[in-house]
Amino acid sequence: MQPYSGFFRRFMASIIDIFVIILLFFLVQLIIETLDGPFFYVLLFLTMWIYFALQESSTRKGTVGKQAMNLIVTDLRGNRISFMQATNRFIMKIISAIPLFTGFLSIFFTAKKQAFHDIIAKTVVFIQED
Repeated sequence: MQPYSGFFRRFMASIIDIFVIILLFFLVQLIIETLDGPFFYVLLFLTMWIYFALQESSTRKGTVGKQAMNLIVTDLRGNRISFMQATNRFIMKIISAIPLFTGFLSIFFTAKKQAFHDIIAKTVVFIQED
């Protein structure tokens, strides 16, 4: 069985993902040109949602950051998650971040090292063995 990923490896993957999202959003902003007001936030949310949900539900089972850190997101049986499950995980991840990222603390206390959003979405993050 593959080992569950702990906080620090997942944190490093998140940092990589933030840089990728900033780059993607910058490219979108260049194409659209002016982004201001509510449209800015709607487009940012949509960019992040598509980025996470498409990649985590793909055959690669993870974002660019997760792939760089050899992590995969699966359901509780180790299977690829659906787009809807990835969407649920993404929305719950936003809630995990409020307030002060407390939803991520459960990684330290659960047997499967699940954050709040993993528990709700019924997902786990494994370190992919080569």
